[in-house]
Amino acid sequence: MSKAAESRIAGRRSSSAASFDAVIAAHADALSRQIGEVRERLGPPAARRELRRFPTGEAARLIGITDAYLRQLILSDEGLEPEKGPAGRRQFTLAQINDVRRHLARTRPGYLRHRRTGEHLQVLAVTNVKGRSGKTTVAAHLAQYLALQGYRVLAVDLDPQAALSGLFGCRPELDVGVSQTLYGAVRRDGGERPLGEIVRPTHFPGIDLVPGHLELMACEHGGPLSAAMPEGAVGRVAEALAGVSGRYDVVVVDCAPQLGVLTLGALCAATGILVTVQPQMLDLAGMSGSLRMTADLLGAVREAGGDLRHDFLRYLVTRYEPNDGPQTQIVGLLRALFGEQVMTHAVPLACAIAQAGASGRTLYEAGREGATRQAYDRAVEALNAVNAEIAGEIVRAWGRAA
Repeated sequence: MSKAAESRIAGRRSSSAASFDAVIAAHADALSRQIGEVRERLGPPAARRELRRFPTGEAARLIGITDAYLRQLILSDEGLEPEKGPAGRRQFTLAQINDVRRHLARTRPGYLRHRRTGEHLQVLAVTNVKGRSGKTTVAAHLAQYLALQGYRVLAVDLDPQAALSGLFGCRPELDVGVSQTLYGAVRRDGGERPLGEIVRPTHFPGIDLVPGHLELMACEHGGPLSAAMPEGAVGRVAEALAGVSGRYDVVVVDCAPQLGVLTLGALCAATGILVTVQPQMLDLAGMSGSLRMTADLLGAVREAGGDLRHDFLRYLVTRYEPNDGPQTQIVGLLRALFGEQVMTHAVPLACAIAQAGASGRTLYEAGREGATRQAYDRAVEALNAVNAEIAGEIVRAWGRAA
């Protein structure tokens, strides 16, 4: 090839490479606008979102009483009168359901599930170093299930993609600024803030949120922000959570899909670790190495004097198809290897869950919209079984009867 031809090719490459900066920036702007329009249509911001209301039968089940008793309480206490829907049927907000719980707790404290004196804050880290394992789906539904049961919950999003934040109506690209993530509570360069100032309410009564943002990625990967993140920052996650512990019963942390500083900090602060596992051989192939790395890092923290107090470790099978023979074999292998640490129930691969997620909501929020009654009921039953099993671990860690 002649030097002139080489020069022309080099020139084209240089020009194309340089112009890609502008092209990528334009693509990012266009995508941001489109996503904003879709979110506005399907999932409005938290300020305009509202949790659905619950019919009498569902409200009674959440409280743990019969329909008849709930109706009796409504008649005996004017303050408990719910609104009526279009068909004239009573519909309760979650706040009203919690009012009923407080009313009943005057004589039977067990109806109020808050932590009692001497019971420690439960910090549940939902983790897997591989993406697409259902981690955010688990974290969001677990947080909402616990809130529906009357617990005070803090949801912490450590994933830079901030999918959990999106499910709670937070738009990180618009709503989250510098140091408004967990990073803001653990940095030490003068820009830090108490976690209590970072926590924000959500549209879901009983749940507050520490949002995610791309800022977390810069922190983990040596970006400009990481200069304020010395090695001691691992222990600061626990310190930050301790600063708001009096306000919550359970913290649910959606960890990033890598073992960075903040994820390791969350694992060290955790009282319970939930490892999501998709029953595919390719997923298992990388699981051994990630478990080994996690063990080594936690061991190093312990040897350095870290105070690790884990109540339980559980493997949760996600995106499970029980009629799939190879998947069933993999689940059997996991149970043979890890015994009771593999949870009894699994999160199914269900269209109803996917359809709710496509509209920016969880299955608990969406109700039967967009799904058949049978498909919805099956999916909810499976999720309730998973989350009830985790709730049982929490109360056992507190020394209560499950």
